[in-house]
Amino acid sequence: MLPGVADAVDSHCVALGPGSAREPFFDIESAEGIVAGDLVYDAAVMDLAPRLQVIARTGIGFDKVDLAAATKRGINVCNTPSGPTLSTAEHTMTLILMVAKSVKQSERRLAAGQEGLYARHDAIELDEKMLGLVGFGRIARRVAGAAAALGMNVQAFDPYLDNFGEAGRVENLEKLLKTSDVVSVHIPLTDDTRLMFGPAQFKAMKPGAIFINTARGGLVDHGALSAALDSGHLFGAGLDVTDPEPLPAGHPLLGRDDVVITPHVASGTREGKMRLFNLAFEQVLQVISGARPANLVNPEVWQ
Repeated sequence: MLPGVADAVDSHCVALGPGSAREPFFDIESAEGIVAGDLVYDAAVMDLAPRLQVIARTGIGFDKVDLAAATKRGINVCNTPSGPTLSTAEHTMTLILMVAKSVKQSERRLAAGQEGLYARHDAIELDEKMLGLVGFGRIARRVAGAAAALGMNVQAFDPYLDNFGEAGRVENLEKLLKTSDVVSVHIPLTDDTRLMFGPAQFKAMKPGAIFINTARGGLVDHGALSAALDSGHLFGAGLDVTDPEPLPAGHPLLGRDDVVITPHVASGTREGKMRLFNLAFEQVLQVISGARPANLVNPEVWQ
């Protein structure tokens, strides 16, 4: 547990558990509020806790919480949309730079004692290149600002927004894919967006483009991504999320010089972890004290 978190918990509530890998929901029966991380909270789990009032996710996504089941049982579901913004945006830029600069390949060649490293090095200069953002929420806007500071041009596709600030608005996804040198994904995983990036989308991307995903692994057909890389159509890819997580040993995307994969840790800085926990914990306390939480995903329960 991070410094300061234990004191905050002890001063406001009685912590249950801890659970274990074999019994992750140990002692949940008397829970009134849950700060939810990676575990799945379905109807069966909720039925174990008849006093449960609120589940607060330490992150933006709430796909691991059965929202319909929670709403049916009168359980408030909250998320922390502002919590991961800074760390995830920084991580997104890290992936863009690592792929564009061929860092993995360069390091491997150096470690192997190969010669002619400068002559063989193949990288991309990002100045004046077009960054295409799919989704233009908090994280994407922060990425846009960082990319602009590097001299990149920025455009975005988001059918739910009207204000795009300094970024150029693109009316459809296909146009964004065809005109972007780097495509970075920042949308939630829903039934409508699952496998949104498949063979047709990767084929539509510019030859030599870079694909980045720090949103959800289920948005991407990884077989199609592998094929686009194998054919040389894409320059490379950077992924913080995959499906499944983690990828099994021997997966085609693992071990490639042109792909950088991190294990869903984009928001996992010291500052980010504290921010996520504190925001989720505050909302649990709000609900239990009778106050409406700041980021209520199923407001019909409160009404």
